[in-house]
Amino acid sequence: MSTKIKVIFHSLYGHVYQLAEAIAASAREVPGVEVEVLQVAETLPAEVLGKMGALEAKKAFAHIPVADPKKLSEADAILLGSGTRFGSATSQMQGFFDATGGLWAAGALIGKVGGVFASSATQHGGQETTLISMQTFLFHHGMVVVGVPYAAKEQMTIAEISGGSPYGSSTITGGDGSRLPSANELAIARFQGKHTAQIAAKLAAK
Repeated sequence: MSTKIKVIFHSLYGHVYQLAEAIAASAREVPGVEVEVLQVAETLPAEVLGKMGALEAKKAFAHIPVADPKKLSEADAILLGSGTRFGSATSQMQGFFDATGGLWAAGALIGKVGGVFASSATQHGGQETTLISMQTFLFHHGMVVVGVPYAAKEQMTIAEISGGSPYGSSTITGGDGSRLPSANELAIARFQGKHTAQIAAKLAAK
C-alpha cells in the first residue's frame, strides 16, 4: 500500500503555493508515496481580492483543487501552509481548522504525521509564531508533529535573509509581495517534504 500525503495551503500571491509545490515534489521522491496538493477555500470576495492585487496571482494556482476537511483522515501525513496574519495563520486556514471538529471527536487523525509551513512579509514578521500556532492544531488532533531538523543546513546561512526554522519551512515575501521564495528557502521546503514523507512511510509500514 502507498503512503498518502496531503499538502494543503492557503495563498494570496503564490508564495505559500510555491513552497507547497516544492514540498510535494520532494515528498514524491520517496518510494511508495502518493502526494496530493490542495488549497483551502478562499473566503474573500473577488472585489476585495482585486483591490488587494491578488486576483492575477491566484490564477497561477487556480487549477489546484479545494481541500475537503472531512477527507483529511484519508492521508497518512498532512502538511499545512499559510501566510502570516499578526503571528497566526490566515482566517481562511483557521476556518479550515475549525471545520475538523468531527474528525477530532472521532480521533480520526491520531497517530498521523503532520507538519506546517508559512510566509511572512518581513524577516521578523511572525512566521515562527505562525508555525508554532499551527502546530497546536496538530497536537490537539493527536498527530505526530515533524519539523525541519538542522540536517537541513540551509537553515544555518547568515549570508542572506532567509526563512526556514526547526518548526517548518517558510519564505519572506517583502511588504509588497515582490520577493519570491529564494533558492535557499525552496531547498528547506524540499528537505521538509522528503523528511516528512520518509517518516510517514515508516509509520505507515508498521
